[in-house]
Amino acid sequence: MEMPIRLISTDFDGTLVSECENPPVPLALQSLIGQLQARGAKWVINTGRDLASLLEGLGRARLAIKPDFLVVVEREIYRHHQSEYIEDLAWNGACADAHAALFERVRQDVPRLRAWVEARFAATIYEDAYSPFCLIAERSRDADVIHEYLIRYCRQVPDLNVMRNDIYSRFCHAAYHKGTALAEIAGQLLVTAAETFAAGDHLNDLPMLSRQYAHFLAAPGNAIDVVKAAVRQQNGHVSELPCGHGVAEGLKAFLGD
Repeated sequence: MEMPIRLISTDFDGTLVSECENPPVPLALQSLIGQLQARGAKWVINTGRDLASLLEGLGRARLAIKPDFLVVVEREIYRHHQSEYIEDLAWNGACADAHAALFERVRQDVPRLRAWVEARFAATIYEDAYSPFCLIAERSRDADVIHEYLIRYCRQVPDLNVMRNDIYSRFCHAAYHKGTALAEIAGQLLVTAAETFAAGDHLNDLPMLSRQYAHFLAAPGNAIDVVKAAVRQQNGHVSELPCGHGVAEGLKAFLGD
């Protein structure tokens, strides 16, 4: 019988992995993904972490399986080859060029944006290799207000968006996110959205938790309410089980196990 799911995309922290559990990724989920890979499915870890941080996290998780692809900082693509992950030069190059051109326009406004935030909140603001404006708020309610302000600013700058995960935010190009990176991988594999599964738990997962990119959607029990609502509205599976346990339940539900 033909397999309904040929591409699996999972967020890392809080979706695949729970640092407070041993093992961090449930053995049942590892076994299930491994079985699907053996039948030809490909697995993507789709995360906001950078490559070094993700590889460190994978090492600590001591997985019995390896992802076929990595999407890091919600946009860069790497493919597993032998003992390493090789970057997708075409995609990552276009992504870097688009961000560089956009951020050249944005950088002049950063002092004004920083001043607005600092006048109202205690927050950490910095620039890194991926964005000229990154922010860590002290509280979620502060992050909510700051996010609304930054979104209003983004409406004035074509292609600019804010990627947020809890108290963390950064500027990014609207064309590059977890969903479009997943679509690029799917296109390379000749896999359709109708054959793709995606699971996530937080705001930066919402772009891939869309039937535009994945027909089979899931959220674990620890997902935030807005993610659960988005998954339910698209006839996805919302588990009461946390993290990887909930992802395994969602996969099984769609596979008919």
